[in-house]
Amino acid sequence: MKRSDGRSGSQGIHRDPAGLGPTVSLYESAVFGALQLSNRVVMAPLTRTRADDDGVPTDVMVEYYRQRAGQGLIISEGTWPAAEGKSYPGQPGIVTPAQIEGWRSVTEAVHASGGTIVMQLMHGGRVSHPAISGEPRVVAPSALAAPGQTRTPAGKADLPVAHALTAEEIPLVVEQFAQAARNAIEAGFDGVEVHGANGYLVHEFLSPVSNIREDQYGGSPENRARFAIEVTGAVAAAVGAERTGIRLSPQHNIQGVLEEDDADVRDTYTAVAERLAPLGLAFVDVLNASPTGELVQHIRATLGAPLIVNSGFATPTSREEAEALVADGWADAVAAGRPVIANPDLVERWQSGAELNEPRPELFYGSTAEGYTDYPSLESVRA
Repeated sequence: MKRSDGRSGSQGIHRDPAGLGPTVSLYESAVFGALQLSNRVVMAPLTRTRADDDGVPTDVMVEYYRQRAGQGLIISEGTWPAAEGKSYPGQPGIVTPAQIEGWRSVTEAVHASGGTIVMQLMHGGRVSHPAISGEPRVVAPSALAAPGQTRTPAGKADLPVAHALTAEEIPLVVEQFAQAARNAIEAGFDGVEVHGANGYLVHEFLSPVSNIREDQYGGSPENRARFAIEVTGAVAAAVGAERTGIRLSPQHNIQGVLEEDDADVRDTYTAVAERLAPLGLAFVDVLNASPTGELVQHIRATLGAPLIVNSGFATPTSREEAEALVADGWADAVAAGRPVIANPDLVERWQSGAELNEPRPELFYGSTAEGYTDYPSLESVRA
């Protein structure tokens, strides 16, 4: 069974254990659906909270993304498709004309620098607060609060009990995703990624702990998978499956979205993958501590799309790990987060073996250029 090379028509299946088939380099180009990648290093979606109070991308965001256009694919920070989906102060949206125009400045800068960029559509679900969104409620599959607190403009506050979306309201939320995808393409993005991971709304539906519904959207793995399938299907219908991807984080067990039963997890994500496979998505982006493990590779083979992997938050992705994952056929591309934050020219540094800048976590979230666009490039260091 030869592995995918990530080009058009790829089935996203890794090379057989005997090691047959050609070796592909992390620095080799790829085609994922309609997306042209100059290399297989992906900038992971990274919350940075630099939008203005109205969710409009700022000039400093334009420069931030422009600097990182050397990655084969940029996946934008999670961007809300509806005000109820806003999770953090400073998080951008893709709803209003001003937000669309702000993002157009970003995409034009990335394209002018030779990059490819997709927007991550992120509805925060119950991980929000009315003081953040300006809406009277937060929504989720069930009337449960996410654990812990969040930081609002007025200070820390407990995460509230969510409004359980009714069966009549769910299609409206699905359409919010679809319209946001249309807006993203209008803003010049090359594609979109549905955020189905990390404890936010789509992921909340997948877990039997955060989703205790008893209707067609809850109970069995197939029912809990329904919302993710409907959202992704609607987005693909709106902008083309060849421009659509989905991010999943099975068993990430974050923000109270727990998936601790191995058999249930496999059944749930099999249902998602089987139902999405006929669409012919551009990619599937999986965040998991074991990207070479059976679960991730099963999702890949079942869904049949090029696979982007991210090994998680515990340690930053290393050059050696990323190169091996692609060369050994476990992935078609590798997403990196903190290394891209600190090294806008990460691909050049990895390929040449150059020293890396160290990230400054205390400045990951903020409203200024400090710790955002002021990391030195190799060019400036050598000058």
